[in-house]
Amino acid sequence: MTTSKLRLGVNIDHVATVRNARGGAYPDPLRAAKLAEEAGADGITAHLREDRRHISDADIEALMAGLTLPLNFEMAATDEMQKIALRHKPHAVCIVPEKREERTTEGGLEVAREENKLAHFIAPLREAGCRVSIFIAADQRQIEAAHRIGAEVIELHTGAYCDFHAEARMSERDEELRRLTDMAAFAHSLGLEVHAGHGLTYDTVQPVASLPQVMELNIGHFLIGESIFRGLDPAIREMRRLMDEARA
Repeated sequence: MTTSKLRLGVNIDHVATVRNARGGAYPDPLRAAKLAEEAGADGITAHLREDRRHISDADIEALMAGLTLPLNFEMAATDEMQKIALRHKPHAVCIVPEKREERTTEGGLEVAREENKLAHFIAPLREAGCRVSIFIAADQRQIEAAHRIGAEVIELHTGAYCDFHAEARMSERDEELRRLTDMAAFAHSLGLEVHAGHGLTYDTVQPVASLPQVMELNIGHFLIGESIFRGLDPAIREMRRLMDEARA
């Protein structure tokens, strides 16, 4: 297949986490999104959780009004979130699993067991013109189910791969990378667009970025953390450089 430029979606959730730690208005996620665009981001990702622990409803309003980049709206498959998405009609919605007690999204969505429910859930979103993405593990059964329910995009969960690398469990890391490689190719063969994300860092991004079927990476927590030390613009530019180098 022809290798095209890999898109970078910058997740600005944890700008809101820092803001909410003091309960004020600073730092502003929209300002971060605009800086990300200047630094080379191709899109902005924001997850409006049911518990509103970081991104707020007002943030989504501001992003929809102020962004020039496409917004990828991450959300759980709930009636409340569906209504919000249908009101705003963002460029894309990514359906993710969500538990109130988790610190962050811990794994991929269970599509195969909820196939009928999810098919009905995403239909109005597609009719409204939103691109629907499903956040799943690198598992053939889940990919086949995502295809059957009418999703246009899957986002492969790279968290296990990144965790194994951080823990120096290299054989397990390499096996997870093989799964990601095989399942990216399988999803592409079904006509699905393939994205990937969760936990990616400078040390782990290039093997995933080099997969020719992957069209977009969504990266947030690491970039916001790295911006403490080098600034948001340089942090994003370095990630963009590593992605482009891997793709070349």
